[in-house]
Amino acid sequence: MEHLDQTTWLAQYNDEENAVILDVRTPGEWAEGIIAGAQKLNIMDTQNFVAEIEQMDKSKSYFIYCRSGNRSGQACQIMEQFGFEKTYNLVGGVMEWTGELV
Repeated sequence: MEHLDQTTWLAQYNDEENAVILDVRTPGEWAEGIIAGAQKLNIMDTQNFVAEIEQMDKSKSYFIYCRSGNRSGQACQIMEQFGFEKTYNLVGGVMEWTGELV
């Protein structure tokens, strides 16, 4: 897992061919807007979260965010335990995001 600021996180995402953005916030938070192209996966729904990551392609790079960077850091740790090698946590989450939300 790497903890990256917004500029580095976005630049690395754009440079990766097999990159996925994961929004691990709750449905209520998603309603406030998400980063374009993000897949939604609520980390607070633990059973479903684990079931979903078990189905994901471990060869891809995952750029993960939440509201503040806390839960996305936890998501990175969990995913690493399941064999994911490329997880990137957005430091500051959407609270510090200066880009557009859709």
